[in-house]
Amino acid sequence: MQTKQKYPSKINLILHFLSGSKRYFVLGMLFAGLVSLLDMVNPKIISFTVDSVIGTKPAVFPAGVSGIVSAGGGVEGLRNRPVILAAAVLGVGLVAAICRYIFRTMNARGAETFVQKMRDDLFAHIMYLPDTWHGENSTGDIIQRCTSDVQTIKRFVSEQLSQLFRTIILIALSLFFMGRIHFRVMLGSAVMIPVIVGYSLVFHYKIGSAFEKVDVEEGVLSSIVQENLTGVRVVRAFGREDYERTRFEKQNNYYTGFWIRLMTISSMFWSVADILTGLQVLFIVLFGSVACIHGTLTVGDFIAMTSYNMMLIWPVRQLGRVISEMSKAGISIERLRYIMNSEPETDRENPQRPPMDRDIAFEDVSFSYENASGPAIRNLTLTIPAGSTLGILGGTGSGKSTLMYLLDRLYDTAPGNGRITIGGVDISDIDRQYLHKNIGMVLQEPFLFSRTLAENIGIAGNEPDIEAIRHAAKLAGIDDTIESFTAGYDTFVGERGVTLSGGQKQRTAIAQMLLRKPPIMVFDDSLSAVDAETDMKIRRAIRENTGSSTVILIAHRITTIMNADHIIVLDQGRIREQGTHEELLERGGLYRRIYELQTAGIDVEDDAEAVDRDYRTVEIDEKN
Repeated sequence: MQTKQKYPSKINLILHFLSGSKRYFVLGMLFAGLVSLLDMVNPKIISFTVDSVIGTKPAVFPAGVSGIVSAGGGVEGLRNRPVILAAAVLGVGLVAAICRYIFRTMNARGAETFVQKMRDDLFAHIMYLPDTWHGENSTGDIIQRCTSDVQTIKRFVSEQLSQLFRTIILIALSLFFMGRIHFRVMLGSAVMIPVIVGYSLVFHYKIGSAFEKVDVEEGVLSSIVQENLTGVRVVRAFGREDYERTRFEKQNNYYTGFWIRLMTISSMFWSVADILTGLQVLFIVLFGSVACIHGTLTVGDFIAMTSYNMMLIWPVRQLGRVISEMSKAGISIERLRYIMNSEPETDRENPQRPPMDRDIAFEDVSFSYENASGPAIRNLTLTIPAGSTLGILGGTGSGKSTLMYLLDRLYDTAPGNGRITIGGVDISDIDRQYLHKNIGMVLQEPFLFSRTLAENIGIAGNEPDIEAIRHAAKLAGIDDTIESFTAGYDTFVGERGVTLSGGQKQRTAIAQMLLRKPPIMVFDDSLSAVDAETDMKIRRAIRENTGSSTVILIAHRITTIMNADHIIVLDQGRIREQGTHEELLERGGLYRRIYELQTAGIDVEDDAEAVDRDYRTVEIDEKN
């Protein structure tokens, strides 16, 4: 079933983003119209000066203007005091300048309010999109949409769209005033307008197609840059600088080629515009000159006509530009509409907030990742008593982490594939944010923000004091390390914790967890980067300080989970063995064989590959 789109069209999305800034744009358009009207006045003053003040043509004024001229002594008075006409031109120009200033100020305020609304809404919406969506869309492409595409839309709405409104008014007023002076000469200028609009529509589709490819390739390039800056240590550690540089240059050349194609089309567009603009000037001069020779157009009116035509040249070119640029804005709006129409995580109606210090039960749970060859979890049933410690052992792909992602609802089970309950309440009925806050997770590769160590440890607390942060750090075995730094707890952590070692990042994340003390704690192989002695100290601290919390330990090292109240061994999404450490050793199954291999020193490394080798060794032995 297709999900109903919140924004069925591009216009719906733009109107949504315009809420809060429309009043600025409306005021800006009002003053833009006044500017266009005032721009029409000075050519009339100049025409009147040439024909009636310098020349002898009888002057005919509108009712309102006639009274002003009479108060100044009529035409004779103006002829004797031409400074009045100069002051009139200056006054009109000054009022037009003030209106133009207000227009630009209102337009700028509207533009910044508009782009602020776009950024806020996009960020808020992306924060609530499911993990599957983030897995399908690269970070670089998302950033590119929220920066480059936002700026493209901003330029279109604040510059080109407002310019379109002003251009239409200016064209209408110019043609009206020109028509009142000499209709046939006006037609010589007006005939080029539909031609310019027509060829602009042709280029509209060409530019739109080229810009879409440029936008997509820029997203790919951004992804490469983002990946390399984030993983710069890995690139250097494996000596892949030349490879990544070549990869970047290849994509950059590809991207540049599309930009060159876009610029070529744009150059063709502006070249044709120059030719058509020249023809427009040629027609007005030719027809105007002929009209002057035949006496149907005065010199002053010819000057006015030329002035109005010059006012038309740039707006008409702008009209063509706006039409062609609409294609770029259309592509960018569609790319943002994809984000805003993506379905965020939602709760069921009237979500519950039950006590979380209760038994956790997996009831016949199955789960498959999209496009996966088989289920990651297969008909798994398990009960974790409240306040107990569960140890989970398994090789890569056995479903250990998936089980915890399902518990925290980072992924949801499909209908009919079992359910997970806490205290008998289906987690699908629990408020999602409430669930997240009450389930603490420390991952094997924790993410640290570009902040101080104190801020990272206390990030999930309610403004904890430094003593509480220090206590959590001591329990996690990271306090001595932090104190050895020059800035101590004020040491700034680089992006993603790049300035810390793997073990230091893991212990910092454990300190975050111990500071929060949620009722459910999950340690997803979060001791893999620490040595055995530190592992033992941290496990002891966890046992002594988790209180009544339910603790789930996922590990590759059996010594990490051997003191757990209950241990399960996962294999291909199923529970192959379960029991206490002593019970599993007595059974002489897979758990015991891995234990013997690890304690014998054959595979003492604490990583997934080591345990996978243990599994393969046991499987070979079993077949033999």
